[in-house]
Amino acid sequence: MRLTVHEFMTLDGVVQGPGAPDEDTSDGFTAGGWVVPFADDPVFGEVVGGWFARTTELLFGRTTWELMRAYWPQVTDAENPAAVQLNGLPKHVVTSSPLGGEEWAGSRRVEGDAVTAVAALKERGEGELQVHGCARLAATLHAAGLVDEYRLLVAPVTVGHGRRLFGTDAVPRGYDVVEHRSSERGLTYLALTPRPLEVAAAAVVDGKDVVVPV
Repeated sequence: MRLTVHEFMTLDGVVQGPGAPDEDTSDGFTAGGWVVPFADDPVFGEVVGGWFARTTELLFGRTTWELMRAYWPQVTDAENPAAVQLNGLPKHVVTSSPLGGEEWAGSRRVEGDAVTAVAALKERGEGELQVHGCARLAATLHAAGLVDEYRLLVAPVTVGHGRRLFGTDAVPRGYDVVEHRSSERGLTYLALTPRPLEVAAAAVVDGKDVVVPV
């Protein structure tokens, strides 16, 4: 399976708490809910619907799984593609403790080392194993080189402090843009596949300003 990471992101790179003020207040985050004002943008619905149309299985960190488990089982609208896929497809949860309580249908705990287990999941089938949110897990998968595609819906807001997908310790990589869209309200969608980072330098050659590969 291809492993794809899906994030709502601010202009300054924050992915924390996009859906509600109290969604994730860890580390003193107070700007939650920043993507919701754009939920009625047609591009928002088309992009997110397209994500879930490609889902085969889902991969979550424990915190995001708990947040989604509390919300999505209540959405029974058969016309909502996110609800249909989230409630109906297999869900793998990276956590060090049993799920316990009233489990979300189709959820199972990832056993052992997360990177090893996710690599094994990718090898066992076809389709897409999707991560939605889960910034810490996504960063771990990025560092391990397991992500095949990043899908980022960037909102025209800045929030300053907050958790980022690519922190200062992120592994340097380049990206090919395989899909992009923009809306009149300023949403920008980028689908990116990773590749080795390329660097270059500017130099003066025969009186001309040129780019020289390094």
